[in-house]
Amino acid sequence: MAEKKLLLGYLTIEAKENFFRGAALVTDTRGIPVDFRYTEPVRPTKLERILYGGALDVYLREEVILENLLNAVEMSPSLWLVDSGELIQPVQKLTKLQAVTIDATQRSPLEASGKYESTPEDGVFIFQADNISSPFRLSVSQENVSKIAQITESLTAAAMNMELLEPFTRIAKAFEAVSESES
Repeated sequence: MAEKKLLLGYLTIEAKENFFRGAALVTDTRGIPVDFRYTEPVRPTKLERILYGGALDVYLREEVILENLLNAVEMSPSLWLVDSGELIQPVQKLTKLQAVTIDATQRSPLEASGKYESTPEDGVFIFQADNISSPFRLSVSQENVSKIAQITESLTAAAMNMELLEPFTRIAKAFEAVSESES
């Protein structure tokens, strides 16, 4: 039986003062894109802001942008990397796949790539992706704490050939390019 190819999904939802937009980038473990989807900016009206109140942000992020992005992605990743802890549960609910946040740290490297340590925070780990860089801060949902070894194994495999956070930079640049072309 053929082993499933490891793909990483990067997902971001940007909330500006007057609009929301999102993007999903799926890459192979070399960082090469295999799928990219984005939403046009969603600009709620004054009336929508009044009627939805505090629920507007959650509604736009999860039900409008997130659902549309995830339904549009044709190449399903093995793991979603999201830019906000608020997206972990909704992404997992909609895709039935694991979702994590990953952030750079200034800590000294752990003893070897693939190593991880738990922190006092529930679902938060310090993870060494390669042998020389500072470790990452990795957050997972409570139901995925038991799968941390599998998650870090996938991320370590990808880190051999790519910078794990770099695709988020590409998404930001893609947003800029789309905005420029619309102007």
